Formats: sequence, C-alpha cells, structure tokens
Amino acid sequence: MDRNQIFGLVLMLVLLTVYFQFFVEEPAPPEALGGNQDTTLVDPQVNTNVITEPVEVPDSVKSAEAYAQFGVFAPLTLEQEEKTLTIDNDVISIQFGSKGGQIKEVELKEFKTFDQKPLILVNDESSNIDVAFRHSGRRISLNNLNFATNSTSKTITEGDSTTIIFTAALDENRSIQQIYTIKNGYEIGYNLKAVGMSNLIDPQDLEFNWLDKLRKVEQDLPQARNKTTVVFSEQGDVDDLGSRSNNEDKTFEQSVDWVSFSQKFFTSGIIANTKFKGGSISQSTDEADTTTVKTMTAKLILPVNDFVGTGFDGKFFFGPNNFKVLKDVAPGFRENVDLGWSILKIINRFLIIEIFQFLERFISSYGLIIFIMVIFIKLLLSPLTYKSHMSMAKMRVLKPELDEIKEANDGDMQKTQAATMELYKKAGINPLSGCIPMVLQMPVLFSMFYFFPNSIELRQEGFLWAHDLSTYDAIFSWTAEIPLLSSFYGNHVSLFTLLMTASTILYTWSNSQVSSVTGPMKTMQYVMPIMFLFFLNSYSSGLTFYYFVSNIVSFGQIALFRKFVDEGKIRAIMEENKKKNANKKKSKFQSRLEEAMKASEQARKEKKKK
Repeated sequence: MDRNQIFGLVLMLVLLTVYFQFFVEEPAPPEALGGNQDTTLVDPQVNTNVITEPVEVPDSVKSAEAYAQFGVFAPLTLEQEEKTLTIDNDVISIQFGSKGGQIKEVELKEFKTFDQKPLILVNDESSNIDVAFRHSGRRISLNNLNFATNSTSKTITEGDSTTIIFTAALDENRSIQQIYTIKNGYEIGYNLKAVGMSNLIDPQDLEFNWLDKLRKVEQDLPQARNKTTVVFSEQGDVDDLGSRSNNEDKTFEQSVDWVSFSQKFFTSGIIANTKFKGGSISQSTDEADTTTVKTMTAKLILPVNDFVGTGFDGKFFFGPNNFKVLKDVAPGFRENVDLGWSILKIINRFLIIEIFQFLERFISSYGLIIFIMVIFIKLLLSPLTYKSHMSMAKMRVLKPELDEIKEANDGDMQKTQAATMELYKKAGINPLSGCIPMVLQMPVLFSMFYFFPNSIELRQEGFLWAHDLSTYDAIFSWTAEIPLLSSFYGNHVSLFTLLMTASTILYTWSNSQVSSVTGPMKTMQYVMPIMFLFFLNSYSSGLTFYYFVSNIVSFGQIALFRKFVDEGKIRAIMEENKKKNANKKKSKFQSRLEEAMKASEQARKEKKKK
C-alpha cells in the first residue's frame, strides 16, 4: 500500500467518524413515534430472549471495508446474484458460475453412478477451484470477484466448438479474463490473463488451488479407495501418491506439467501447457465418511509473468479412465490407467489392450470378448504350453522308476534326490524344462490382474449372473459383521471366484498325479488357490471369469496334447538316451544343483538333531 492510498483511507475514516458524531440524528423516543405502543412492563427477574433486527451497515462503511480488503478490486466484490451458464457437448455438461468465473459442476452424460443416478464428477459442494494473486500486499481470490459474460447456455453439436469469456473489468482498459474453450470430448481449454494490470499486480507468483472431495460413484467403497490417488507429472516424470495410501502429501521441487485426481474409473485433472513452477499435493481419507472416497488437494504455483503477459495456458480434463481417451490428453496422462509395473505394463499396453479393442469393434458382449481373449492368448502361448506338457509326459514315463527310487531309499531325501538327478541325466531330461515355459507365461497371467479391474469398458456391463463385470458377482451376501471372515473374505460370496478356485485345485491335482513333487511341496501346491479364494472374492468378476475359462481351456489343451503325444516313442527315446549317457560326465549345472540339495539336506538333519 503506497502513501497516497494510506492517506486516502485515513481521510475517509475521519470523514465517516465526523458524519456519525455530528450529523446523524438521535433516534426518537418511543412516545414520539406515534401509533399504539406496547407499554407492557417486563419483570427484570425474568430471563427473556430479546430478538433485535440486524443493523444495516451503511454502504459507505461497506465500501471502506471492501477497499481495505481488496483495494482497487473492491467494486468487483459487491454482492450480486450469481448467474450460471451451462454448456453441453456430446459427452459432458459443464456449469459455470459468474462468482469467480469458475467451473461449478461437471456431469459425465454417458455414465451413471452405481445406483443409476447422473454421474456428477465435481460440483460446488464437493469441489472448489480458485486462483489467488497479490495486489498491494493483499491476497485477492478470483472467487471473491464477480465476472460477466455475454455467452449463453448452449449445446455444442458434433464438430463444433465454443469459447466462453468471463471478464472482471475495472474499466474498459483493465480487466481479468478467464477464457474457456469447449469442443466435443472431455477437455476444456483454459486461459487466464490480466489485461492492462501489470502495475496493479504484485510481482509474486499466483496460487492455483483445487480442493476436491471425490464423490462416491462405485458400490464397493473400499475397492474404490484402493484405486484412488493423486497422479502427477513433474518435469516429464509421472508418479503418484500411492493408491493404497490413505494419507500422503508431496511438495514439488521442479516444474509440474499436470496433476490429476484419479479414481478407479474417472479422472479430474489440470494440465499446464506453460507449466506450473511447483507447489504441493495431498490426499487423505476419512473412514467414517461413506459418501467421500478421498479428499484431494493441489496447490500449484502459476507464474505471474504468464498472468500479466499472454496468459496462463492450460486445460481441464473431466472424464473416464479410458486408455484410448487419455493417451491424447497430455504426455504421460494415460498413466491414470493402472496397467501394472514394468513388463506387465508393456504386455497390457501392446498386447492385451490391442486385442480387447479389436474385439470391441465386432462384439458387443464383454463376456464373449473375454472368452475369445482366453482362446486367442492360449493359442499364442500354446508352444510354451506344449513344451511344458512334453516335460510332464516324460515325467509320466519315468514315474515307475521314480517310485522305485523313493522306495529303495526309504525316506532318505538326499539319496533320493541324488538318484533322481542321475536318472534325469541318463534319460536326457532337464528338470527345469517344465518350469521355464510356465514361468514365461506368468507375466501374461499377472497382467490380467491389472487389466480387468481397471477396465472401464466392463463397468456396468453384465454377463450371465454377473450384473457388472467390473466388480464382484455376489450370489449371496450378508450384513452382519463376522469377526475375521469379514476382514479376510468380505460379506458376500462371488460365484466366479468359487468356480475359478475349484478349477484351479482340480488342475493342480491333475498335474500332481504325474509330478515327482512329494512331501510338503505337494501340499503347498494347493495353498495358492485357497489364498485366491479369499484374495479375489471382492475383485472384478471379469478377472475371475477369465481365470476360470483359462483353466477350462487348459484342461482341453492337455486332453488334445495327450492324443498327439505318443508316450511309447518318448520311452524309446529316453531308453536310447540312457545308453548314450551311461558314462557321460555331469554338467556344471547338475553338479551345482546336487551340491545345493546336499547342503539343504544336511541343514535339515542338523536342525532335526537340535
């Protein structure tokens, strides 16, 4: 505040004091008011509630207070009725407010909440967007200013666009403008600039503040919270605060490209084409609030030179976590779809998504799409599956000899393992030849674990008894809280999860009949399917349906391979190998493996003695 402003403010306060002291008339006594007066006496001992009319503050006092708080921007803060403006395009409906000139509400027109209500992604009750700048040491918030616009509510037709300009003008040469550009799609262009105000704006960077209490739009709140986080791009590097973290924050040390509040299936974000200079973000969870998923905040630094120059240039995004949609929003913005880590992300991006999107063009049933995906991927991996099956066939041929070795050594694990390895060497079998193909297939299996639960295409799409393939298919549920069971299993029974678990156990049992695995390891094979029963009970039914169908197809593959695999020929080849390898030296790998087995057996014996 400069010297002239201080002098003017002091002079105004002095004049107001003189006016109220010497020129305002004293209120007339009751008897001078005329009319019938209430002369009822009030007992001073009686406690009464006295209701008085609010004292109206003179406009001159209001002006002085407004000037003290907002300086020359005080005229733009006078109370007036807020006007709203609604713009519709093909997929979203956006409501703007004249107070602050900001987005008040966004509805995604193509989607519904879990209870089939309009999907309001943000509104003025749950979300607040604001920008603040400095004027003569004062913090001026855009949400305190009244903006005017000549635009009217409208609907944008396909291929069309519209530009909405909100203006807070001091005079014809000085104003703050917020310019929104809306086309078809989920993006809203945003430009903020101060026109002719370089001498009124302090040389301090602006604050872009966004508070968003993410509204519950999915039925399963715990799963929704586990898939919700703040995602950001800091100088080109994309990261997040961790979807399973309930309370987390971060301060940026470098420039920021964009920040998004990413839920399981939907994202709200701000993208800076001219970059933010830094700032901070946070996420928190109130477990008692069942209407809010998480509370997100973004406090970002907007360069003042952009504001008083050509303007801050950016855009908002309000839309679905659809990989096809997000990939064109901004570099790295597609990371709002969680496709897993490292190799899993590559498999999902370049294989699974491509297959899925191709099938979507021709097939409307997502259950059928999943079934065809299983067939296609099984065919793709069939060479590895065949190699694994051949290894199992060799084990079936050797099983009588392996049983003889176990019986001859009568529980001596070290001798049994040594004799088994010797038999493998003579027969020309690599004991890992069956494991390696299975291990190579695991990344594809695990990539599905990320793809199906995060695929918005499955949201509210039914198949058979599952009403929504993006969540669990409960055939039975209960409301009572059962200790331990509710924590580890949930309050429902998912049929696809049961079928997947049963088929996995059956598949494991079938393989174990020809396997040389014995002892505790044979029992451990069944632990994983049982764990899946609990772990996947609340997961996407699309995922468990895929695993179930995959197990069924695997049974079919084994039956087919057995018809084409001649175990008699395998036995003849192995007998020939025994003759060739009778005097063959052990390989380095076999020697190391036998040494490791001996060491393991020795350690087991010592532990048993203790």
